[in-house]
Amino acid sequence: MALRFDGRVVIVTGAGGGLGKQYALYFASRGAKVVVNDLGGSMSGAGASSRAADVVVEEITKAGGSAVANYDSVENGDKIVDTAMKAYGRVDIVINNAGILRDISFQRMQDADWDLVQKVHVYGTYKVTKAAWKVMQDQKFGRIINTASVAGIQGNFGQVNYSAAKLAAHGFTLTLAREGAKYNIQACTVAPMAASRMTETIMKDEEDLRLLDPAKVVPFVGWLAHESCKETGTLFEAGGGWIAKLRRERSQGVLVNPTANFTPAAVSSLIGKINDFTNPEYPVGMLDYADKHKLEDALLKPTLPKPAQELRFDGRVAIVTGAGNGVGRAHAHMLAQLGAKVVVNDLGGSVAGVGSSSAAAQKVVDEIAAFGGVAVANYDNVVTAAEKVVETAIKAFGRVDILINNAGILRDKSFARMSDEDWNSVQAVHLRGIFAMTKAVWPHFKKQKYGRIVCTSSSVGQANYSSGYSGIVSFSNSIAIEGQKDNILSNTICPSAGTRMIATIPGRDMTAANQRKPEYISPLVAYLCHESSKETRGIFEVGGGWIAKVRWQRTGGVYFPPGKLTAENIRDAMPTITNFDDGRATHPTHGGETFLAIQTAAKESKAKL
Repeated sequence: MALRFDGRVVIVTGAGGGLGKQYALYFASRGAKVVVNDLGGSMSGAGASSRAADVVVEEITKAGGSAVANYDSVENGDKIVDTAMKAYGRVDIVINNAGILRDISFQRMQDADWDLVQKVHVYGTYKVTKAAWKVMQDQKFGRIINTASVAGIQGNFGQVNYSAAKLAAHGFTLTLAREGAKYNIQACTVAPMAASRMTETIMKDEEDLRLLDPAKVVPFVGWLAHESCKETGTLFEAGGGWIAKLRRERSQGVLVNPTANFTPAAVSSLIGKINDFTNPEYPVGMLDYADKHKLEDALLKPTLPKPAQELRFDGRVAIVTGAGNGVGRAHAHMLAQLGAKVVVNDLGGSVAGVGSSSAAAQKVVDEIAAFGGVAVANYDNVVTAAEKVVETAIKAFGRVDILINNAGILRDKSFARMSDEDWNSVQAVHLRGIFAMTKAVWPHFKKQKYGRIVCTSSSVGQANYSSGYSGIVSFSNSIAIEGQKDNILSNTICPSAGTRMIATIPGRDMTAANQRKPEYISPLVAYLCHESSKETRGIFEVGGGWIAKVRWQRTGGVYFPPGKLTAENIRDAMPTITNFDDGRATHPTHGGETFLAIQTAAKESKAKL
């Protein structure tokens, strides 16, 4: 039986051309009423015009379908949803497709290049979804498709802004899937590989352009959006008739007694085991290890032997943001104990990001001085005054070698209750702040051909928090790609520790959390910051004496030759598309592998004819 959308109302953003236009035409051809949203601007986000959306609406109506145009920017998501409600009285499906590009090397990237991409891809996706959420809750039905990219999944040179935004979209999906389950609201993420005006500057080959026809992505999105599909909270790559599913794979890692001799040198001796993916795990949530690798089990183990030689940081200068308390304070202490000069940055605000005070940072500086270490305090905001944070290091110590992006705030609310201010505040500190701080140290790192960056991520929290922290992973990967030639390495950690941020989460068992001391995170971080470490683009989970590495795993996927790529055939092939255990799964590390998989599948299919 054909999969139809009669009686359903679909909003497609960025539907004036390319992939968005194909989505709109497809859903209309299968009975849906469609809101064709397009601002009509350029690829870089400049300008506006009603023509793009009008042309698509005209094409749909001429074919006997039903559609209305909307010309609002996705930042005004309420107006887009209002168009649907006035015209059709409901919203069933949201396809968050609108996007722009500002591709430029990180060194040359301006604040506007970052901000505009984030505004469209991250804030715009939030605003449209937020406006539709209450409608979907009331009708006990909703399907949301967020758009990621291969660049977002793996990171990419010259696309730090775009990559961060695109993986942030999947973090958002994970939260929507959790919160929407009881209302029959499902959310999935698709990373399409399709030719469009956004790719025309880099993709010239006619055969490749034909293979990556946007229409070859659309039937899969049609299936995910159908009422009979039960996929939610999942990530797929799709392009050229090929579809595959991705998930996180985690090493068994190591569990040690962290109470003595748990130092960077100890981590160095264990890194081979940490990176060993024999008998891996597949986390449901990034921090589910708290239940599997308990601190009480670690405490039963013998303490680690004292290392023959500790990893020292003499002559190195480290900036630690958010270092006035918790994990940041522990990082600052450990680095100072091992010889580094430390800039202790802390705005001194509340967990929610309100207020400021010099007391927190100065207290840590005094503690470091008391044991003979060297540190200076800085009280600047990482979002608005990152240059001043770095200037503090240069004035005090003449250089900067290490940046630990640790600053964070929490506005923990359900998506339905979340305000725009809640969203923007968390996104600003977690994503914009990391961008600003890394941008400020970058010229120094490049000039001296040396730099170590550690970014702090997590999947704990609500939509604003999860989205920001997912974007951090791709940001770190992208700057690692750009920095490698200059010996600038970047990694991401997902820590679990009892901190004041964790204490604000409703229902959290703080007895167990408090046993997972912030000090148990710092040995890994210090190791990753050491000159002897060659780790880069890594994602590590750490807490309570346990450390493991995380990577992507992708199914072998299914290729549908011309004439066979239909929603119905995709539905029937889902057991194969989603099968990680048939011996064909891979572990991609760069975007080129996706295109190669599509090309290979197409050639193999053609050879069989």
